[in-house]
Amino acid sequence: MNRLAAKTILILQLTACALAQTHTTIRHHRVAVSDQPPELTQAEAAIQKNDLASAEPLLRKVLANDPDNYLAWFDLGFVLNRQGRTDDSITAYRKSVAAKPDVFESNLNLGLMLARSNHPEAEQFLRAATTLKPTDHVQEGQARAWLSLGHLLEDRKPEEALDAYQKAAALTPKDPEPHLSAGLLRERQKDFPAAEKEYKQVLVLDPHATEAVIGLSNLYMKSGRIGEAEPLLRQLAAARPDDAGIHLQLGRVLAALGKNDDAIVEIQNAVKLSPSDTDAQRDLADLYASSGKNDLAEIAYHTILAAHPKDAEARRGLGQALLRQKKFPEAQQEFLAAIQLNRDWPDVYVDLAFAASENKNYDLTIQALGERAKFPSAMPVMCYFLRASAYDHLRAYKQAIADYHLFLESANGKYPDQEWQARHRLIALEPKKR
Repeated sequence: MNRLAAKTILILQLTACALAQTHTTIRHHRVAVSDQPPELTQAEAAIQKNDLASAEPLLRKVLANDPDNYLAWFDLGFVLNRQGRTDDSITAYRKSVAAKPDVFESNLNLGLMLARSNHPEAEQFLRAATTLKPTDHVQEGQARAWLSLGHLLEDRKPEEALDAYQKAAALTPKDPEPHLSAGLLRERQKDFPAAEKEYKQVLVLDPHATEAVIGLSNLYMKSGRIGEAEPLLRQLAAARPDDAGIHLQLGRVLAALGKNDDAIVEIQNAVKLSPSDTDAQRDLADLYASSGKNDLAEIAYHTILAAHPKDAEARRGLGQALLRQKKFPEAQQEFLAAIQLNRDWPDVYVDLAFAASENKNYDLTIQALGERAKFPSAMPVMCYFLRASAYDHLRAYKQAIADYHLFLESANGKYPDQEWQARHRLIALEPKKR
């Protein structure tokens, strides 16, 4: 299996811009009031021009003369929200609702503001909005209220949230957003078939909806259907060529599918787009190594270590790339450095023993294998051969004979070259034993 296949697949972060919109307050198109104060008309004209500084004093003048003017309170709430004055905005919206409780827009905006502040009263006003009629764009407005209520209820009342999304979808059948919201919630509930159905419905309504493509990709990877994720991620990479995370994800999927050359291209793109992403650099280095491109792996691991010299995994990766290039002295130094950073790593002692043996440093070979033997897991079979060979070269024949026998007892034909050597060395050494 490709080394990257063993990595945990990174689930892409879904940032649904449409979802964020449900937390944005709205302006309303109200029915004309013949006797509204001229300052209110002037204030609303200023709001249309985004001249909030001029609108606020005009609105406060209206309210000084008419404290129950729900329109002025509504407009003031909108102005204060746009200025980032959340608490004051909530107060204004409350007074608008108190002055006239049956206005859809006032209840919706107050509910949204309270939801943004995690206030428990948010549900009350969003539910009220779902029962009221918007001034215009009736179905879209009511769907907006149901969507907002659904998002608020997801954590506490997920089934009610799903019902709210269903109602929003019924009101606006061509809008993909309710299906996207339902898909996300179903996915969190681990109801993958239902989530898949919702995401696919989003793509029916909007074939270019990248959020749904991300959602489906995540589902396929979570459920082991990696092959089905590949075309979706390719679609995403084409749609978002500057998104390093998508290129990295696609590269990991391709690596898991054994498509190493294509995977290398995608992870190279990820590293170019995000040069400081150590995870992407490590994936690229590992992929070079597993693809036999050890010279490129060596360079990639050096890049990681330049920024993170105490990265034990990168030290070991570099050592293995050097070992496969027969750069044995350099490999030995990297394995020693890795052990200094992490002494509780049995596999690195085996790596060190191989490098030391090739360097004819037989004392170090025996020492490394002695450290490996202290771990509870069974010694790899080849370790007995390495240790036997080291003792043999040091003329410690008794120990060599014992380890050659241990090796042959466990090898079972898996290492024919070394087994042949062990048998012939025993023929030569056994008489000395007697």
